[in-house]
Amino acid sequence: MTTFHLTVVTPDGCAFDGQAERVVCRAIDGDLAILAKHGDYCTALGMGEAHIVDAEGTRRRAACMGGMLTVLDGNVRLVATTWEWAEQINQARAEASKKRAEEILAQKNLDKRDYELAQARLKRALVRTSIHQ
Repeated sequence: MTTFHLTVVTPDGCAFDGQAERVVCRAIDGDLAILAKHGDYCTALGMGEAHIVDAEGTRRRAACMGGMLTVLDGNVRLVATTWEWAEQINQARAEASKKRAEEILAQKNLDKRDYELAQARLKRALVRTSIHQ
């Protein structure tokens, strides 16, 4: 399989830097897959599961929350607001966060800002709980 150079960075540092066969993630307008020889491209990322298949064929799953993905001259750079590998996700903490967000959303008379914040927290928690090792 043909590979390409992929770099995944976050505010916390570099999450991946090496050769990959494929990267799959959620853009703001749907899921996308980048393979070797992809044309130049740039998109904003949404929230969802991502996975990388490295040069050895190993598939690693992650939760990706926002950012940008660019393909330029065959190099792929994914700059994620949050990138958590499946093995780094604390499932109990994600479930507790989901429960708290659902409790807030169940409250009456939430103002628009609090409602939107709780919805965003719930969506992040749902992404995290859906990523299993």
